Amino acid sequence: MTPAPLDPALSAWLEDAAPRLDADVGAAGELLPRLAAAGVFTLGVPEASGGAGGRLVDVVEAIAAVSAHSLAAGFVFWGHRTYVEYLLHSPNEALAGRLLPDLLRGRIAGATGLSNAMKFLAGLEGLQVTARREGDGFRLDGKLPWVTNLEPGNFHLAAAVAHGDRPGAFVVSLAAGDAGLDRSADLDLIGLRATNTAAVALAGVRIDPDHVIADDAHVWLPKVRPAFLAFQCGMSIGLARRAIAAAGEAAGAGRHILGEPLAALAATLRTQVRALAEGLESGAFESQPAALFRIRIALADIVAEAVGLELQATGGRAYLSEPGAAFARRWREAAFVPVITPSLVQLKTALAAQRESAA
Repeated sequence: MTPAPLDPALSAWLEDAAPRLDADVGAAGELLPRLAAAGVFTLGVPEASGGAGGRLVDVVEAIAAVSAHSLAAGFVFWGHRTYVEYLLHSPNEALAGRLLPDLLRGRIAGATGLSNAMKFLAGLEGLQVTARREGDGFRLDGKLPWVTNLEPGNFHLAAAVAHGDRPGAFVVSLAAGDAGLDRSADLDLIGLRATNTAAVALAGVRIDPDHVIADDAHVWLPKVRPAFLAFQCGMSIGLARRAIAAAGEAAGAGRHILGEPLAALAATLRTQVRALAEGLESGAFESQPAALFRIRIALADIVAEAVGLELQATGGRAYLSEPGAAFARRWREAAFVPVITPSLVQLKTALAAQRESAA
């Protein structure tokens, strides 16, 4: 994949807004409209569905380009665009038809509440939302402790739900105004604060069949997992590229010894990006998720090494509040990469279980 150019106006705004997006909850309202105005949500969406066409790798590169300026912006981009991807893969064409026009234009926020579901699919935990049958619909109870892009009063959210009376699970779309749905106050994060990240509690939320995204979560989730994780990888790619570039710029000041490790790390990053693109293009990740897990883990390691090299290249200036502000933000951003669900620990646990099963 080739690094994608962003709309110059969006690039300039993100560069200026990055400190606010990291530190100020109140800046969240600016972000979604800015991203939508640049057309980034239409990438990889078929023209017949109102999009600009293209491939999933185009979305990854766009998320990387945004994340190079601000991981908070990349995080919101990931959540919103992943929810769009769910609708594109849903047999519920009426639901997609209702929501996609406003989602692609940023008039409503889309949130992927399927982090729990992805862990469930990997055998790491049970589903946290259950359903009981009521007429031709369901009543839902449970909680989602961490969901991003929950614009107050104006979001749609995907959730995986376990049947309360029989085995199996399905996937639904919930809305901010649903009776019994409670959005918490924003979580008190140490960074990425302008991302509308909160918890959701469900108490008897009524869902009709026209809000079901997929009837069988076990069949449907593997089809969307490659995009879910690959779009996450875009965040790591963008942050790593920016840290490597910043380290290279700083290394000229008597720190030429870092040139070789920076070049080696950049080459390693390109190798992983190429493997990600090839797996997405071939569709291999749907049947071979472990390969994607390993790429996600490798990219997180690259991010950690990149910000470490940036610190070494910058020296003591990185520890001064004003000249080191951008580095300090990237350091916090890098600390988030290993804990994005599924976390590195969870991915490594899944890979270890797979190895034990094979043995």
